[in-house]
Amino acid sequence: MSKRAGTYRAPEGLDVAADLAAKYPSLGDLGGLYASHQGAVVHKWHHYLPIYERYMARFRGSRVRMLEIGVAQGGSLELWRRWLGPDAVIFGVDIREKCARFDGDHGQVRIGSQDDPDFLARVVDEMGGVDLVLDDGSHEMAHIEASLKALFPLLSNGGVYLIEDLHSAYWTRWGGGLQAKANFFNSLRDLVDDMHHWYHDGEVTRPMVATGLAGMHIHDSFVVLDKDMVYEPIHTFVGTGDSGRAVARKASKVQKGEER
Repeated sequence: MSKRAGTYRAPEGLDVAADLAAKYPSLGDLGGLYASHQGAVVHKWHHYLPIYERYMARFRGSRVRMLEIGVAQGGSLELWRRWLGPDAVIFGVDIREKCARFDGDHGQVRIGSQDDPDFLARVVDEMGGVDLVLDDGSHEMAHIEASLKALFPLLSNGGVYLIEDLHSAYWTRWGGGLQAKANFFNSLRDLVDDMHHWYHDGEVTRPMVATGLAGMHIHDSFVVLDKDMVYEPIHTFVGTGDSGRAVARKASKVQKGEER
């Protein structure tokens, strides 16, 4: 019997600020902003907050262009505005018409589906590009794949693509399952192989992602993908002396298969 997210719901009356401080003492002011939030409802797993800070903090105070998939009750747009700053260009997309009421409050809201590449392309065009994508949408395997395929090629170099709530990858209701082929973590294995295509004879399976995939980070229920220029790898030897040249000659033989 698989566990559900409700199994880990915080006890009634939990002191959110104290819990965050005890578990994540190095957490910056995002923790305080979340714990003290009094606006529209925001729902976050506590271990996500240090992940956000780790990968998103460098964008604070800049004119970063952020797209959040999933507006829900509107609270997260307010949280991102307060944390990222007044210059950030923040857009949210949601399939639910009722989310249009949040348009203009702390960011712009557009109504459409995350598996509609034309819709997503129009939103990114309106934003003037995108540096930061946070997929907190339907959590369905097919939708996660569709959004990644559509948006990752549009992400700026140096940008970050975050996908959260990936415990859904283990639940059949969202198209996943522990042994299911569609489990998104199986896709990540394909991307790992694509990143290392220099070293094997297999085909690149996802060229629109792999050609700009500079890094991948996996956390509990959370994946972060780095977008940047990817160059053909080279290695060199530096230094002088016979020993250095001998090492270089041996390395050349190893590459040619003459020596192990």
